[in-house]
Amino acid sequence: MLLKLAVSNYALIDRLDIDFPRGLSIITGETGSGKSILLGALALILGQRADTSVLQDKSGKCIVEGEFDISRYSLERFFEQNLLDFDDVSIIRREINESGKSRAFVNDTPVNLNVLKELGGRLVDIHSQHHNLLLAGSGFQLEVIDVIAGNAGLLEEYKRCYRRYRELLDNYDTLREKAEKAGSDLDYYNFQLEQLNAARLAEGEQQELEEELQLLNHAGEIKEALVRATSGLDGDDNPILAVLGDIRSGLSRIEPFFPRISELYSRLESSAIELKDISDELGRLEAVTAFDPGRAGQVNERLDLIYSLQQKHHVSSVEDLIALRDELSRKVEEINNYEFSIEEAGRKLEECRNELALISDKLSGSRVSAMPALEEHMESLLRRLGIPNARFKVRHGSLEDFSPYGKDRVEFLFSANRQSPPMELGRVASGGEMSRVMLSLKSLIAKSRSLPTIIFDEIDSGVSGEIAGMMGNIMKEMSLNMQVVNITHLPQIAGKGDQQFLVYKEDVADATHTRIRLLSKDERLREIARMLSSDGLTEAALTNARELLGH
Repeated sequence: MLLKLAVSNYALIDRLDIDFPRGLSIITGETGSGKSILLGALALILGQRADTSVLQDKSGKCIVEGEFDISRYSLERFFEQNLLDFDDVSIIRREINESGKSRAFVNDTPVNLNVLKELGGRLVDIHSQHHNLLLAGSGFQLEVIDVIAGNAGLLEEYKRCYRRYRELLDNYDTLREKAEKAGSDLDYYNFQLEQLNAARLAEGEQQELEEELQLLNHAGEIKEALVRATSGLDGDDNPILAVLGDIRSGLSRIEPFFPRISELYSRLESSAIELKDISDELGRLEAVTAFDPGRAGQVNERLDLIYSLQQKHHVSSVEDLIALRDELSRKVEEINNYEFSIEEAGRKLEECRNELALISDKLSGSRVSAMPALEEHMESLLRRLGIPNARFKVRHGSLEDFSPYGKDRVEFLFSANRQSPPMELGRVASGGEMSRVMLSLKSLIAKSRSLPTIIFDEIDSGVSGEIAGMMGNIMKEMSLNMQVVNITHLPQIAGKGDQQFLVYKEDVADATHTRIRLLSKDERLREIARMLSSDGLTEAALTNARELLGH
């Protein structure tokens, strides 16, 4: 339950601190005093989005902090899953700075808005006047039935299976779309792949061929140079090796009596051996070098093929062509495997569909079983609220396909008169009847769901007098098991509260601020008397107020 609420720099609130006790708390005040502002501040710590428009002082931060007793509501697992420190009394804080940036904290640990909203939904239910419009929505009506039926676990199981079903369905549809598109591309891919496979490309081939073509194109020039070189080294006309032989011979004769020549002789000997080796190698190269027009044509033809493939596929190397060939091969294989993939995806989809159908049937059965009790309880409560001939029915139907909430379609039907058959609630119920229907539903939901706090913002719209008192009685009954806060303009409801707060405006210097305070016994008497009378605090109004308060 909500223990304390502290608000600073929010709209007309400069600073506000409220302690909320158990039971039924009533909040009253003049129209425009700021009651809705108070709820807006509370909504911030429950995950509502905000911007700089909430700041009263644009140069400072808005801070809203709520203290909650959560000891009896089994939230330990939620805190553990979201890596939060669990305390029986936990503090939720929201800060909005002057640039509009928002930060949220749970027990001083930063959290995102999704976590804050989920936690807030487990702590407080705020019902404002516009929520009556939800009654006409099938989603809300289905949610009511699920709460009454206790379907939380079954619904969560269904949602998990439904998410899996949607994933498998999307995958199946995607595979079929890809297969259909790829099927039209298969012939094109196969043609390109066959052309690249026929080329029998090898890495490094282009460079080798280009080098070989260079050699073939200059074979005559190369051979002439090789012949000249070998002749100069070891030919018939005074070759270098013969000259070196004479020099070595002359030096060898003087070496015995001129030892200093030994080292030079040895070096000359090594040079002669090296030159002889070079001469032999040049001779071998010269022997195998010849212009081969046939081979040159083959190399040219091969390079022309490579160049044409590169130009066609907009690449610059054989390696790129090989990569393209492998990619085409993968695509062709993938297309050829689509039939198997689609068959496998279809099998998994069908298995999940069958599982989802079983859970959906259980969910439908549970909902249908809960409907008679819901109808009976609603008619009983509505009769208590001054609609003696109330008839409340749930019309059930089935959807053609699975939805995120099952295959059920429900509509709440209502009639306030004996002669009128029950019809769609949103079409036939007046504003006051809608308020009473919503209060009755909230009362049933509160009994079925462990919710710490519920806040009604003028749910009594469209009712007055005795009916208002009956609505107050139901809220009082609800407050025996949960904390109930009700914002009202009706004294008949205000008199049912365990305590009453007054929201008012106060002018301070050049500013107007919203304030709230807990009323004393005497102040409460006077406030309810004021609500009863348009002529000021008359004795009749005070007497009537005492009766409402049971004094």
